[in-house]
Amino acid sequence: MDEAGSSEMERRMNDDSPTLTVPGAPAIPGLAFRRFRGEADYAAMVEILNACNAADQLDYVNIIDEIAWVFSHLTNCDPYRDMLFAEVNGTAIAFSRVWWTDEAFAGVVQRLYKSLGFVHPDWRRRGLGAAMLHYDEHRLRAMAQGHPPEMDKRFQVWATGTEEGARALFAAAGYEPVRHYIMMVRPIGLPLPHAPLPAGLEVRPAEQAQIRAIWEAMWEARRDHWGYVEPTAQEYSRWTKGRLFDPGLWKVAWDGGKVAGMVLNRLDEAQNEAHQRLRGYTQDVFVRRPWRRRGLARALLVQSIQMFRQMGMAETALGVDTENPSGALRLYESLDYREVQRHTFYDKAMD
Repeated sequence: MDEAGSSEMERRMNDDSPTLTVPGAPAIPGLAFRRFRGEADYAAMVEILNACNAADQLDYVNIIDEIAWVFSHLTNCDPYRDMLFAEVNGTAIAFSRVWWTDEAFAGVVQRLYKSLGFVHPDWRRRGLGAAMLHYDEHRLRAMAQGHPPEMDKRFQVWATGTEEGARALFAAAGYEPVRHYIMMVRPIGLPLPHAPLPAGLEVRPAEQAQIRAIWEAMWEARRDHWGYVEPTAQEYSRWTKGRLFDPGLWKVAWDGGKVAGMVLNRLDEAQNEAHQRLRGYTQDVFVRRPWRRRGLARALLVQSIQMFRQMGMAETALGVDTENPSGALRLYESLDYREVQRHTFYDKAMD
């Protein structure tokens, strides 16, 4: 696209018209593009998301209440300007959203301009996703114009291994894989090693007055993770109000009055019901630096698995960065967790 064409697209993106023009959109009879309409769009979004999950063999469960929760805690995103909806004869068939975040990689802060999009399976393979991604990149460039020019700016998207169309789309658009996260599952009946807590530590039920201290300890332990940035007050609110927030399932180790480590277990009953399974998530495993290399994470994981076994679960699961510097992947493999799904992050420089 030449400079004049790019400027015209930016003008159209920045006006307040409810309808939008998307250059390169496929010639589908009745196809039109528009902005976000607020809560009225939630039901259509859930329908598209669930259709995509089924087609792409993903086990996410989407409900209107959770969409509302996400949209009440958005950061660096105005959905009324930063979302794009495609519809055919008035019925929504696709949507996308863009925003930006600052994340640190090897001590260098990058500004990442993120795009997330979904096309109903009935309308794929027609060029709609490519046109919407191209539009989203222009919207992100418009955002970046008001940001410090010296910052390293990159586009970022992601997909799972079963989302073949998305991976092909990103490759064609010049994105390259930069990081892999995997979901791992462990059958509950496998034998467990003897894994006592390190001397001087104890696991106690999490009390309401301790939630903030646990949150702060979690983020302190995350500081050497890929993409770490300081959390905001809004993120704390979002965390405590999440659908799966359940401190009664947590295993938190204390050294006197100090949090040493944790496994913030969760149970997704809606997901279990939808997929006819019994799975508990031994997720969010963190040990603070003074207590590392003493077997604490292993001990807390073993306690978590035992808890889910007593609850009647058939398996436990967790996610991990394959390049986690603490050796988390090796720990999980030693406890018989095995990869079942891979998520890949892709990025490219913003020209």
